[in-house]
Amino acid sequence: MNRVGKKFFMTIVSAVLLLGLLAGCSSSSSGKGSGGSVVVWNDVSGDAKDAIDKMVDRFNKANSDITVKSQYFETNPYKQKLHIVMGADNAPDIFSNWGGGGLKDYIDAGDVLDLTPYLKDDSDKYLSSIMKSVTFDGKIYGVPHGNLQQVNFFYNKEIFKKYNLNPPKTWDDLLDAVKVLKSKGIAPIALGGKDKWPDLMYFEYLVDRIGGSEPFNNVAAGKDNAWSDPSIQKAIQMMQQLVKAGAFEQGFSSVGSGDGEDAALLYTGKAAMWLMGSWGYTSVLSDAKDFVDKGNLGWFTFPTVSGGKGDPSDVAGNPSEFYSISKNTKNKKAAIKFLKDANLNDKNVSDLIKISNVPAVNGIDSQLKDSDNGDYMSFSYDIIKNAKYFQQSWDTALSTKEGNRLNEDLSKVLLNQMSPQEFSTDMNKYLK
Repeated sequence: MNRVGKKFFMTIVSAVLLLGLLAGCSSSSSGKGSGGSVVVWNDVSGDAKDAIDKMVDRFNKANSDITVKSQYFETNPYKQKLHIVMGADNAPDIFSNWGGGGLKDYIDAGDVLDLTPYLKDDSDKYLSSIMKSVTFDGKIYGVPHGNLQQVNFFYNKEIFKKYNLNPPKTWDDLLDAVKVLKSKGIAPIALGGKDKWPDLMYFEYLVDRIGGSEPFNNVAAGKDNAWSDPSIQKAIQMMQQLVKAGAFEQGFSSVGSGDGEDAALLYTGKAAMWLMGSWGYTSVLSDAKDFVDKGNLGWFTFPTVSGGKGDPSDVAGNPSEFYSISKNTKNKKAAIKFLKDANLNDKNVSDLIKISNVPAVNGIDSQLKDSDNGDYMSFSYDIIKNAKYFQQSWDTALSTKEGNRLNEDLSKVLLNQMSPQEFSTDMNKYLK
């Protein structure tokens, strides 16, 4: 096929894809009754999908005049699909998102409904540290659903016990542990560098531990040369220090995270530690339940940095996934009712806890403690509830373009293809 023919073919394919997406997410006022039909988009699978299906089914049975339909996509294609339908003003009634800069882009385009007037009775329902990711100019544009997604270290207790190691509390402790493990022929830390976003977890924690929240706030505000902040420069240097010390497995840039390769290094004893979001726990539980049942999986918070300004209680990660409502929905009343009555109600919370998910609601301490995996779930809940600052992952908190570039550049940093100064110079180009 020549270039002209190929271009024509791709144009037709793109048009067909767009028409399919628009048809897939459109809703109408017709349904089982006068309440209408509501389409909800999600990017989850497995047990999390089952929990949503149960929530939807209960709501439909309880509301004979409304039909809620949930559709599911893989995460990366989902982001593209959502971008297309938002641009075409034909978004689903309710769409899952990660808050932050990505959601703000849609808000600025006038595509998202302000939920503030409808949440007056729910002001104390959700964890306050979580809601900052969907609150802009004092207005609320989303509510959490599913699992809290803080980032923490997991570790192989059997390996730590064998070499008389304790969970590192400081950066120096971490480097000491790396040295011991490296000498024993064990990869100190598993890293899924092929997917790039796991690299960011080290960066955002180090920047916070060194400089507190100010460096990120300056970047988010578009302050001139904000990426040249000394705390950011030092964080890059410390990331490269880890690589130089041999902290990660050989060929880490070819190891995936989305496919579970990094997790497997931990539970097969090839790596001793793993920095990952809370979903890492359910991933290991699903793929290596015996490893968890034997008590071999441990966890600890990210180490402190000597002389740093950040509070040790600060947490980084994606606070949660959120449901937002399209401003152009034809079924606003039904969509709002679904979010208020079905999402994170008592039954939905119970379903989530049963699959080891931690919902972002207040007052569930005892439920978590008494659950099958209560130790880790209580750990997750407590550190978020008590965090003085929850830093949303930079690639979602910033604009999509800036966040994507950040992940690309951090990958180059760990491969020693970019110096701290080169990193800052390049990222400063993306400040708004």
